[in-house]
Amino acid sequence: MFDTSYLDIPPLESAGGTVVLPGSKSISNRVLLLAALSHGTTRVHDLLDSDDTRVMLDALRALGCSVVHQGPVLEVTGFGGRGPANHARLFLGNAGTAMRPLAAALALAGGEFELSGVARMHERPIGDLVDALRQLGCRIDYLGKKGYPPLKVHPPGPLQLGQPIRVRGDVSSQFLTALLMALPLVARQDVVVEVVGELISRPYIEITLNLLRQFGIAVVRDGWERFTIPAGSTYRTPGEVWVEADASSASYFVALGAIAATGQPVRIEGVGAASIQGDIRFVEAATAMGARVASGPNWLEVSRGAWPLKAIALDCNHIPDAAMTLAVMALYADGPTTLSNIASWRVKETDRIAAMAAELRKLGAVVDEGPDFIRVAPPAGWKPAAIHTYDDHRVAMCFSLAAFNADGVPVRILDPKCVAKTFPDYFEALFSVAATDRTHIPVICVDGPTASGKGTLASEVAQRLGYHYLDSGALYRIVGEAATRAGLSLDVAHEHTIAKMAESLPVRFAGARVLVGADDFTEAIRTEQAGMNASRVSALPAVRTALVALQQGFRRLPGLVADGRDMGTVIFPDARLKVYLTASAAQRAERRHKQLISKGISTTIDVLRADLEARDARDMNRSVAPLKPAVDALLLDNSGQAVEESVAQVLEWWAGKQRFPM
Repeated sequence: MFDTSYLDIPPLESAGGTVVLPGSKSISNRVLLLAALSHGTTRVHDLLDSDDTRVMLDALRALGCSVVHQGPVLEVTGFGGRGPANHARLFLGNAGTAMRPLAAALALAGGEFELSGVARMHERPIGDLVDALRQLGCRIDYLGKKGYPPLKVHPPGPLQLGQPIRVRGDVSSQFLTALLMALPLVARQDVVVEVVGELISRPYIEITLNLLRQFGIAVVRDGWERFTIPAGSTYRTPGEVWVEADASSASYFVALGAIAATGQPVRIEGVGAASIQGDIRFVEAATAMGARVASGPNWLEVSRGAWPLKAIALDCNHIPDAAMTLAVMALYADGPTTLSNIASWRVKETDRIAAMAAELRKLGAVVDEGPDFIRVAPPAGWKPAAIHTYDDHRVAMCFSLAAFNADGVPVRILDPKCVAKTFPDYFEALFSVAATDRTHIPVICVDGPTASGKGTLASEVAQRLGYHYLDSGALYRIVGEAATRAGLSLDVAHEHTIAKMAESLPVRFAGARVLVGADDFTEAIRTEQAGMNASRVSALPAVRTALVALQQGFRRLPGLVADGRDMGTVIFPDARLKVYLTASAAQRAERRHKQLISKGISTTIDVLRADLEARDARDMNRSVAPLKPAVDALLLDNSGQAVEESVAQVLEWWAGKQRFPM
């Protein structure tokens, strides 16, 4: 997951390959609660691991539910007849799929409970659900603003089950879902729920009814206005449950295929045409806009058909969440696209109609919005934009698709980690199937002499930007170590043998570990001798040539920060930002002395300074790629700087290169 303050997506050109989707949030949290309410143990396969499911799991544990991980399978042993703990304080983040159903279930459970969340959750309405529960005899207090969480739930009074329970259906389908999941707990007689107003987001009710059947509850539906939970309904575990991949998450990759899969299709695994999720019908909308789609029981394959995409006018009540993706697809259409019957967007993680309109306009689109519609006309010319995501995962994922514009305009996604709500590895999945000309992938080079601190600086900048990191010195250290283990002398006598070895070394960087095949080189290449060996092999022209392609291969989406001695002069001469980092020999010797003393290695500053000066002279005067600043490098002397100051300076320079309007 990209845990950075922003993520810059360079201009992207095409897409193709396979994406395996995570489990559905809507199904995952429903399954978890149903398993908790059941008799017996339920083995849950392919559960989504996200912020929303974590808060649900934390809540169930706090309520006394047994939750055990057995490898990739989660075993949930339900409360059954004993019920949950009789008091708990639950923090539910911004998970409506946890807040609404838990509020209903606990209101009937007979205990004292407090339910709260993040600030945005306290702005999301729950009053219609509370009103419906109070009709039953439930006792619920608002701890803040009336009609909104946080809530205080008390043991219910005598339950009034003889009359239909009326609940509004035109604000959120989660209110009805919550009642349908909670009422089997008290179904001593037939219990009827009547929907007031038009029921929105009906596909989510279909998901609820489907899962209730799996857990032994056969709700009788009379149209979309009346639902009956039969007398004697009791939750029973089905034993095993498989969570479908999220059809809403599939929408981004369906759209990606429609926009950018001009050769190899985008294959989406985990969900297919037979999905129980209503958002699978997004495929119909994408097809209407021109996508070419093939499907099977658990997969979709999508490629570009019509181009530009076709503008459409669509009632989106059947795909409320996935319809957001259509608003971004509209940027690539041949005219204005109108999405209607989307009033529920106003009460989601943010006011999604207002959010989408504001961010689409930043890109150059002409947008009209109303209480329950949005109309998007594509840009006459694309503009670079920093997309505010409103702590809304779907806003972040939708707007990543804007990077495929024909004008070569980059897109900045602010707070990209908000995708953790449903799809923590979304951007990694996107970059695994997206492609662009390598010159579009930004590179920052940090060159400098030994012990200047370039590795520390470059790795920290890479972490701040969410970019890949290349320690070119590590590659030379690896080659030196591998050659030494093979009994080769590090000189011209074995130059070509070492070069041949370097071409095929199976190097992998796994976090802080450096692996060569099955061997761990992490500690071996961090010795002083390994540093000396790296300087010796780096002076061999054939070895340097062999490693050029390997180093250039680290230039991958979304970007790269590379440190070394010739990154900006030889390996990445087209890098967008080049920094030459230096410090006085005295300062570098003092830093190295502290490092060695901390490792228990005895030496003196004078000896280290002489060694560094000798290395500098050797590196500056070698015939191949001598150490020197690139002509367009910015000089940074960090003799008197802390690491954070140097990082801040480089990021300031980088911001000047990017120039995203906010």
